Amino acid sequence: MVQGRGASAGTPRSYLDWAASAPLRPVAREAVYAALDLAGNPSSVHAEGRRARAAVEAARTAVATLVGAPSSAEITFTSGATEANVTALSPALCGGDPLLLVSAIEHPSVAAGGRFRPDDVAVVPVDGDGVVRLDQLADMLEQARARGQRPLVSLMLANNETGVVQPVAEAARLVHAAGALLHVDAVQAAGRIPVDMRALGADLLSLSSHKIGGPKGVGALVVRPGLSVPPLLTGGGQERRRRAGTEAVPMIAGFGAAAAAAKVDLEEIQRCSRLRDWLEADLDTMCGATVVFGRNAPRLPATSCFAVPGIAAETAVIALDLDGVAVSSGAACSSGKVAASVVLSAMGVPGELARGAIRVSLGWETQEDDVARFLAAWRKLVARLRPSVGQAA
Repeated sequence: MVQGRGASAGTPRSYLDWAASAPLRPVAREAVYAALDLAGNPSSVHAEGRRARAAVEAARTAVATLVGAPSSAEITFTSGATEANVTALSPALCGGDPLLLVSAIEHPSVAAGGRFRPDDVAVVPVDGDGVVRLDQLADMLEQARARGQRPLVSLMLANNETGVVQPVAEAARLVHAAGALLHVDAVQAAGRIPVDMRALGADLLSLSSHKIGGPKGVGALVVRPGLSVPPLLTGGGQERRRRAGTEAVPMIAGFGAAAAAAKVDLEEIQRCSRLRDWLEADLDTMCGATVVFGRNAPRLPATSCFAVPGIAAETAVIALDLDGVAVSSGAACSSGKVAASVVLSAMGVPGELARGAIRVSLGWETQEDDVARFLAAWRKLVARLRPSVGQAA
């Protein structure tokens, strides 16, 4: 349970929007503060510069360890996962006839196509549970090979709205058999389930600091050895000439501290699956019309996305907030734009039901009291809207 702004100062609140952003870990805060006192530029050769460089390299090692990167040399720090995704999605990786294949449930920064022209982007469909159709991917890869193309495929490891975990390792085998490359957006998965870049077969992998309890404004792109990606930002020679600009040492240091802590806390986050299952069981008891999206597929242990016919997401989020519970109506990148989710639409969910989708996401500090508070607030909301819910059911 976290303290926050409620009906009165000091009113306890339950923060259940960890998929949007995790609270800053104390160790990350300490690392940021300590790095703020490092006067040197990491590119300088004097003692002060070397101390700043040491902080960056320690963080690089911690991030590499979290995701099983071959070595820390493959880590390039960015301003966040969006920059990492756009950097990764380069037509130059495809050769002379670029083609980007993205799943229908990708984050907007991937769905927008990165540096590919819209005409060079094709969408791989998903099934009703939000799992990528590997048969369709195989067909699209074969068609590309017949045309002499070497596609770049982008597939997220875990969906940011439903928590559904994708069969990335299986997709990687198809991709590599076709001579293509695979980019994996691991933003939601890192720190919540074990992530091993080599086991996944990813050629490129994107990460975000604030999803694992680090500071906002920093992320990373991991590139397998031997693969060269043209930089998005050019200028100086920072980050082994992969990303120009003086490194944000305090943010990077905080990212590294969060990555080290997240590696240790993986077992703790698994505990959330019990809380998530309890939450969903109570939702079913309250209203049999409740639909949990992706329920039949592998999911992150701490994410639940559901809807009840007749209850609008905007109404629910505001009511829950007033009762001291923070949840979201979907991906945080769509905040302020309550509309049918592109992800749920791709899963075949009717628009009216999709517009009622609520995402509850837990984290390492979530306790039973937090879930109980949410369930009490939701029960009150369902009771108030029960006539319309009953008709919809």
